Amino acid sequence: MATRNFIHDDFLLTTRQARDLYHRYAAGEPIFDYHCHLPPDLIARNHQFADLAELWLGGDHYKWRAMRANGVPERFVTGDATPREKFQAWAETVPHTLRNPLYQWTHLELKTYFGVTGLLDGKSAEKIWHQANAKLPKLRVHDLLNNSHVAAVCTTDDPADSLQHHEAIRRNPGKLKARVYPAFRPDKALGVTNAAAFNPWVDKLAGAAGGANGIKSFDDLLSALKKRHDDFHAAGCRVSDHGLDRALSEPCTHAQARMVFDAVRGGRAASAEEAARFGSYLMLEFGRWDAARGWTKQLHLGALRNNNTRLLTKLGPDTGFDSIGDFPQASALSRYLNALDSTDQLPRTIIYNNNPRDNYAFAAMTGNFQDGSIPGKVQFGSGWWFLDQKEGMEWQLNALSNIGLLSRFVGMITDSRSFVSYPRHEYFRRTLCNLLGQDMARGEMPNDLKTVGAMVKNICFANARDFFRLELAPEYSGKKK
Repeated sequence: MATRNFIHDDFLLTTRQARDLYHRYAAGEPIFDYHCHLPPDLIARNHQFADLAELWLGGDHYKWRAMRANGVPERFVTGDATPREKFQAWAETVPHTLRNPLYQWTHLELKTYFGVTGLLDGKSAEKIWHQANAKLPKLRVHDLLNNSHVAAVCTTDDPADSLQHHEAIRRNPGKLKARVYPAFRPDKALGVTNAAAFNPWVDKLAGAAGGANGIKSFDDLLSALKKRHDDFHAAGCRVSDHGLDRALSEPCTHAQARMVFDAVRGGRAASAEEAARFGSYLMLEFGRWDAARGWTKQLHLGALRNNNTRLLTKLGPDTGFDSIGDFPQASALSRYLNALDSTDQLPRTIIYNNNPRDNYAFAAMTGNFQDGSIPGKVQFGSGWWFLDQKEGMEWQLNALSNIGLLSRFVGMITDSRSFVSYPRHEYFRRTLCNLLGQDMARGEMPNDLKTVGAMVKNICFANARDFFRLELAPEYSGKKK
């Protein structure tokens, strides 16, 4: 009897109902990638990757953490080793990732994009390296997105960044079917505890906003940020995003914010208390702008970043030295959402937690600010970062189901810098269908494939399409011809 491949048609699907839900209602749905870190310049020029190492290992701090934990020297992780040497180091690490989602993601990605059905390890690395690289000439960036059935991509963009790459994508999409939009991520505007970084960023923002006289006052800062918010809207942006320890909701007057800004522009870094007040003032402004424009605000809360100062100094941020924080969340988040809601200026909002301890607190919080204006106005976001694996996804889905409306959930994000991370949506969909299929098999939900399947189909794509209201290609828009 032949041994079944590790990744097969019914991977993760343990009941007949789960298999029916996945194959009939989930598998064929497009992907709405409303939060990722894909570089828009690579999309604009339809980048051709040189080899599997550049495509698969470059920028992937999930893999980097695993390699370091396996004793791989940094030279083979982010250093000057050859691409083939780095791939070999990763291949030799893969068997040690058993029970880590990296093992499943690795083999899903190899099968999806390169037709590799065997297991990756040190011995198979040479064969798989050549097999995958042989396919790369036909897998440019646009091919990868089209092959993944991606309808929309929202990148993550600083307000001081140029939007030239997004303009280039709109002007010359080529055969790209996905619509690509910027997302407004003004985290650096809050960085007043580091004057040496904040002040050059302010100067860069002034250039992006076209201010001939620069940014000399707090009002100038607000005007420049609002100008960029308007520019992003003109470029099709309908999503903002903030990565914070916790929600900022400290009382702060315009005069107090101005005093903090003036001090930092003069070279004195703000204290933690001053930064919290300053950031709170700006976050309320950002929320009001989003509401006025009909945008969706995303709050990614709870990551403890840059823990290893020695390697942060050597390698920079976003290189694999962040972790789960244990910040108190509920009170500050409630105050922030309520401050916007009290003036009827709370935008559509998605809140994500990084600590599973906060699942039920976040799920419950969303219910406080549903106002009947639209279905699921405030969303408990998908399992994120350290929680975007099967168990973390199930925890999030269970908390949302028990406290809110799973049927209105806008689904999965990639939160990735990799163009071959889209099998994470397949992984999520299989996990979702398996969870619901088990409920059906146990009699905890009606054994009604049509009813449950319709919910699955909506969670996979239609809910996000309708929630974000971005312009999509006709084949993805849901509009009748």
